[in-house]
Amino acid sequence: EVSMSFVSTDLQDGVCVLRLSHGKPNSISEPVSDELMAALAEAEKSADAVVLLGQPGMFSGGFDLPTMAQGPAAAAAMVKAGGRLLLSIYDHPKPIVVGCTGHAVAMGLFMVMAGDYRVGAAGTFKLLANETAIGMTLPTFGVELARARLSKRHFDRVIVQSELYDPEAAMGAGILDEVVPPDRVEPVALEHAARLAQLKQPAFRNNKRQAHRETVELIRSTLDANIDALMPS
Repeated sequence: EVSMSFVSTDLQDGVCVLRLSHGKPNSISEPVSDELMAALAEAEKSADAVVLLGQPGMFSGGFDLPTMAQGPAAAAAMVKAGGRLLLSIYDHPKPIVVGCTGHAVAMGLFMVMAGDYRVGAAGTFKLLANETAIGMTLPTFGVELARARLSKRHFDRVIVQSELYDPEAAMGAGILDEVVPPDRVEPVALEHAARLAQLKQPAFRNNKRQAHRETVELIRSTLDANIDALMPS
């Protein structure tokens, strides 16, 4: 088991299990994004599928607030890295199952949505894009990933209106595929990863990339300029 500072990596029967651990909010800083991207790149070579987990009760509260407080340049670098991280999940050639272990807010919610199959913990957990509520303009990568993932009926409610979803409602919106008791999130995610790992390659990669191409190309081609415009340094 290789331990990085924020991401623990464990290979179980061909499934790479990534556990994110970064403080109580399990926040996404630039180093966290870089570590996750490195682990995903490694999994591309060594694993047949990936399971991505947060901490009990908290998948991720979103971008790292102390980094935001360092000023626009640090914030912009962090958000760009986050956008690249989402692409590395959404465009990954192997199946990625996300175990949403609790709350998933802002960037945390987008990471959940980027997965191929998403298992959520039941309970009084908050799943939301709170940007409008806190006065932030969303990056294009968040809006476009959500557009690709969410039920049309829920898209504006999630993205424009910052509506709060619990795990059950999140299933109907297209954020989660399945909700299970918290202690079942990891085993159920592993079962789905094993199931998806049986699918034929390179057909899985080719069909996933074909299905996601439009969104991936739009995000990739606008990422840097969009963040620079949102967060002028």
